[in-house]
Amino acid sequence: MNTVIEHLLGSPAWLVYVVVGLVVFAEDALFVGFVLPGETLAILGGATASIGHTHLSVVLAVVVVAAIVGDSVGYEIGRIGGPRLLTLPLLRRHEARLLSAQDVVRRRGGPAIFLGRWTAFFRAVTPALAGLSGMRYRTFLPWNAIGGIAWGGAAVMAGYVAGVSYQRVEKWLGAGAAGVVAAVVVVGLIVWQVRKRRHERHTDEQQQRQEQDVESRA
Repeated sequence: MNTVIEHLLGSPAWLVYVVVGLVVFAEDALFVGFVLPGETLAILGGATASIGHTHLSVVLAVVVVAAIVGDSVGYEIGRIGGPRLLTLPLLRRHEARLLSAQDVVRRRGGPAIFLGRWTAFFRAVTPALAGLSGMRYRTFLPWNAIGGIAWGGAAVMAGYVAGVSYQRVEKWLGAGAAGVVAAVVVVGLIVWQVRKRRHERHTDEQQQRQEQDVESRA
């Protein structure tokens, strides 16, 4: 992560906008979220704005537009690709979660698009599942836009506030204390991510066992 930050800070502002926008776009349109969540780059983009390397308003606009457009492309991929999309090697091992997510999209419609925006896995696959499930684009777009604006604004501002907080701590207590605070925050985020992933794996295992029980009884 430090390497990514160093590269961003060492790049001209326009390149930061391009990198952040492309990753956020690709997360939803091309399932890049399985490798690198766009949320990470959105937060880093906000952090670069906090130190004056980029403009906050531009980062916000780039992230929100990239999120909305990326979801729209993901929707079209799902609509055109159809059920064959679920047979892709990248998605096949997540079959149980994908089927569950698709069921939620069919039952809840638009609100599922908004809610899916806040979890990395669902953010990457929900647009395609909406297209695959036959949801009309005129239903999809408003919820996609609301979710993109809310999520994009929250992620960028989180990075911006974190950057400003770091600078304040450094000014008040010195670089050493600021480093300790940053380390504590990073460790906390890592622990939270690990626990989150373990919970998701546990949920997947439970779903798979339930499906196997149903199949064996049938």
